[in-house]
Amino acid sequence: MAITWPVLLAVLFGALLHASWNALVKSSPDKALDTAVIHIVGSFIGIPLVLIAGLPKPESWPYLAGSIVIHIGYYVALTGAYKHGELGLTYPLMRGTAPLLVALSASFTLGETLSPMAWAGVLGVSAGVLSLGLSRHALDSPRAVAFALSNAVIIALYTVVDGLGVRASGNALQYVALLFVLDGWPFGLIVLWRRGWATTWVYARARAPVACVAAAASLGSYGIALWAMTRAPVALVAALRETSVLFAALIGTWFLKEAFTPRRAIGTAAIVAGVMALRLG
Repeated sequence: MAITWPVLLAVLFGALLHASWNALVKSSPDKALDTAVIHIVGSFIGIPLVLIAGLPKPESWPYLAGSIVIHIGYYVALTGAYKHGELGLTYPLMRGTAPLLVALSASFTLGETLSPMAWAGVLGVSAGVLSLGLSRHALDSPRAVAFALSNAVIIALYTVVDGLGVRASGNALQYVALLFVLDGWPFGLIVLWRRGWATTWVYARARAPVACVAAAASLGSYGIALWAMTRAPVALVAALRETSVLFAALIGTWFLKEAFTPRRAIGTAAIVAGVMALRLG
């Protein structure tokens, strides 16, 4: 398996979707509640997909169960990172470290061996992504950095688990549809218990249009990534997917009024070079 142009372009589009829904969470007044509402809405979007596509093979169900548990930690760390730090700081730290961890573990868990050019691409993307996030602001936001780096480990973990699961399922749509039907509820119920039904309902009604868009973007982004993992090495897809940081940097600059510095321009160039190396690798 290798990165073909159709896979590359699809994953880049998925990266744009991923950056978009993360920016919506970052811009919300209540990060935890917004994350819960978005993924509960996503569960309802997934129901007709399950009815149309059917259930994945039973061999994939243990991976689904593991992924759902891991995602609880992901949502907790995600909301903590966005609560304490800027999108331009926390998003690159979360997304830039994970591909390296996936690439290092893929040879043991997935039996994947990367070429030197592919490794250069993974390192290039990761270095570029991290350079977008590392700054003096990081020293002023230790809690944001701690949440972001913790989430990088969680992201790598669920990426490998879902990579194994989607291959065991034999059908990416079946796997991702059932994952989204089940995934949002554990974290959503935790937030509902802490906030109360009245507060959650008022907030959900006000944010419903945004939540629907974000839920569709989240489902589409991860669905594309899991589909790509059935056609290309998981480590390469994981690295390519983190080009979402480019889109997040632009969104943060245009809509959240965050500065686009020369350091971010250098990081952008490193990511583009890494993407080309992934394609050639």
